[in-house]
Formats: sequence, structure tokens, C-alpha cells
Amino acid sequence: MKRIIYIIFSIGLFTACDMDLNQQPISSATSETYFQTVNDFTQGLNAVYSAARAYPDRLLNLSETRSDNLYAVSDGGVRDWEGINSFHKTIDANPYVIEAWQSNFTGIFRANNYLDQLASKGESVISDPNLRRHLEGQVRFLRAFFYFDLLRYFGKVPIIDRVVSASEAKTIPRSSVIDVYNFIIQDLTTAIDYLPAPSEYAPADRGRANVYAAKMLLGLVYMTRSGPDLNVDGAGLNSNEWNLAVEQFNDIIASNAFEFLPTYSSIFDYNNERNKEVIFNIEYSSGSNPVVGATFPWVLVPDTWFQSLGFATQGGLTIRPVSSDLLEKYADIDVRKSFSIQRGYTYGNVVENRAFIKKFVDLTKVPTTSRMDWPINFIVFRYTDLLMLKAECVLKGAAGNTATDVDAVVNKIRARAGLTEPLTGVTLLQLLEERRRELIGEGSRWFDLIRSGLVESTMKSWISREDEGGQMEDFRIEYVLYPVPQSELNTAPGLYEQNDGY
Repeated sequence: MKRIIYIIFSIGLFTACDMDLNQQPISSATSETYFQTVNDFTQGLNAVYSAARAYPDRLLNLSETRSDNLYAVSDGGVRDWEGINSFHKTIDANPYVIEAWQSNFTGIFRANNYLDQLASKGESVISDPNLRRHLEGQVRFLRAFFYFDLLRYFGKVPIIDRVVSASEAKTIPRSSVIDVYNFIIQDLTTAIDYLPAPSEYAPADRGRANVYAAKMLLGLVYMTRSGPDLNVDGAGLNSNEWNLAVEQFNDIIASNAFEFLPTYSSIFDYNNERNKEVIFNIEYSSGSNPVVGATFPWVLVPDTWFQSLGFATQGGLTIRPVSSDLLEKYADIDVRKSFSIQRGYTYGNVVENRAFIKKFVDLTKVPTTSRMDWPINFIVFRYTDLLMLKAECVLKGAAGNTATDVDAVVNKIRARAGLTEPLTGVTLLQLLEERRRELIGEGSRWFDLIRSGLVESTMKSWISREDEGGQMEDFRIEYVLYPVPQSELNTAPGLYEQNDGY
């Protein structure tokens, strides 16, 4: 598979810098002397994309594991994901939380440097104005993508819109959620103006951000801030912008650039990447040195399952079981259940009866040299998700027809899953449950619960039913946000306040 995006950029400009407030200014002499050719700008753009390499793993660790989809309590050892799953207060030094902050800001710092170089050198180096616009559009999309990810996990974050020194970074406070949203929307509005349709890219470049990816993200931004504020400084602002989201989604639908695939498994087929369901991918390339393949297929899969099938040890991961509650939500004939979930296995003399998510594993593609090198892309935005998000907006009062935009969509999705009995008068709760079954393992459930305002009632009820051993902490509404990493608080004492509840 030829992939252009996840090239590890070997010059010191992009590999020698820290990923937090200690970051050195990246407008260094290296940067000044590097951006001299069109190829330099192409490679520099790849470095911005590469900051999203861990995004799928982050969704599995901080969204899927946090939600009622998984019951990932201790299996006898101390695991980093347990504090995430069980709502521990002391996760400000958790490596998953630190990674979410640092990797996103690494992407933002790289994007700022790129935009600075493009503004100062782009016209003299890149003669084609359309190419300059496409490059800027991609970087603005990525910067908005990184900031939206930060906002959903942490709420208020510092807005850094230019290259800054390490000392200056330590003086920039967290901005309000409203200001962060405005910054994101400004970047996305520009990106939409500058980005091409997928068909306008050369075949090798069609994994890059396109105008419909930016529209999809903007629609999700409008939806997310339309959610309730939950009395925390989180992503919901009660803004009631469901119609604005639908406008973006309708543009994507009207483009006819994407399709609803006839079979569920074909969406995730290793031999069917960049299929018509895919609006935007995180792309990977396997077999490279250094390794730049995907890791997410393995994150929720126990090593002993691979070993039971004759594969070498992958790295020590243990099971993160699918919750009983979610298993019960699937009909036995639902093809998404059998495709996405493994129901037990035997390894040696040990019988494992708990289920886990295997959705992204193709046993004919298991990496032989490194668990970090799976040859599959991660679908960030797909067409089925778009149709369900539009249905949610309509149920929230946006323009649309509940028969065609809600009921018909849900029934089409259910029919593909093998469920032939049609539903009428689909409610928001029914839609969210369908999203849960359809998008299992894709990291959407936690954010769906927050956006709908159902997170507190759902999680409290779920814990009381699922946690028979009493291993989880009580859920508090403050836990819709993660703590600011303690390392960030320590770097510039007094600059940030910790999020409530931690």
C-alpha cells in the first residue's frame, strides 16, 4: 500500500522538540533553511499530519474505554486504562491523558510553524496559487482538528496561533471554550474555502484532507457546542446550532462523493481502503523503517487471543471486556456483533469467557515484526456516521423530515446489519443506541453521551448494573472532562487551574 501521509520526518525541526510548555521555538535556523522547495513544503506538511498518528488509539483509550461500551476494570494488574474506565480522581499523570495534551499541541506547534513558513516563503517557492491554497487549507483543517480534540477532552485550553518561544508559551493562559470554538470555526471556514474535493487530488494524494472533511468537522463542531453545558467548562454551550450543522451535512450529501456501502464488513476491509464510505482517514503505511503503521487494531485485543491462534506475543495487553450492557443491546442476528466482537477463547488451560472488540483485526494481516505496524487506515469520518448525525440534528429541531431523515436512515442501517423489522417514530434514545451498535470501537460513544446530555444518568445507571464487584468510583459530572496533566501545571505554576473534580 502506498501512503504519503505518515512519513517520519527525520530532520531535527520536527523530532527534537518537546511536546509541552517546554517546547523550544520551532522557527529555528533549521526551519529557516529547510523550506526552500515545493518538496520541502510537501514533506513539512507530512510532519503536521504525523502528529495525528496516535489519534485512533486516543479515541479507544479516552472515549471508548471511558464509556459504557467497555468494563475495563482490573484483571489482576495495574493498567493505565483502569483509572480512565473507573473514574479515578488521580489521573493527572496518566500517560493517556498526557499524550492527548502533548500530541495535539505538537500538531498545533507544527501547524503554526508551517503556516508561518508558507506566509513568508510560499509565494516565492510555490508558483501555483491553487497549490498554496490547498496546502494552507490542509494545515488549517489539521490545526482545527487538533484544537477540537483538545477542547472535547479538556475544555479550556491556551490558544496558540503563531510560533512562540518556550518562555512565551509559559505566559499564555487557557482561553474560554467560546474563544477556542471561534478559533476552530475560523480555521475551518478558511479550510472549506481553500480545500479541494477528493476527486481533485491526484490518486496518491486522496487520503489528504478535503473540503468535505472540513465540512464534516464543522458540522460536528456546531453539534457539540449545541449540547448542554452540564455546569462544567466543557464542550457544550447550549448554542442551538443544529441547523448550521445540517447545512454542512447537506452539502456533503449533495456532493454525491460518498455512498452507503451495502455490507458492513466492506467498510473496514483492508483491501477496500478509501472506499466510498470514507470522508476522512488517518492514513498509515506498513513495512517502513522506522515503523509508521497503525497500532489501533491491537489496542483493545488481548495478546493471549493472538497467541491462542499461533501468533507471537504482541506486547502484553490484557483484555478490556465489552460490557454486558452493550452485548445485550445486539440481536443475535446482527452482523455487526459477530464482525466487531470476539466472544471468548481458550489459551492453554485458560478459558476466557469475556468478550472484546476485534473490529479492526484481519488475521491475515497480523504484523510479523511489530505490533505497531498494522496495514490499515483509521476512518475518522464516514458516511453512515454523517447520516446519523444529521438524523440527530433533525430530532433536535433542525430542518428535515423525520420519516426520511431519521426513520429511513436508521432502518437502512439496521437492514445492512441483518435486522429487517422496520422502526417508526425513532426517538433520540433509539438513535443513540443504533449509533452505539454501529460505531462500536470507533470512539464516538463517550462524546455522544456528553452531547446528548445523557452522560450522567446513563453512566450512573450503568455502573450500578455493571460493576457488581464495586471496583469503579462513583460518576461525577465533572468527569466529562479530563484533568490538565500535572506536568503542565508544574511547568508554569499558577498559569493554569486544574479542572474541577481532580
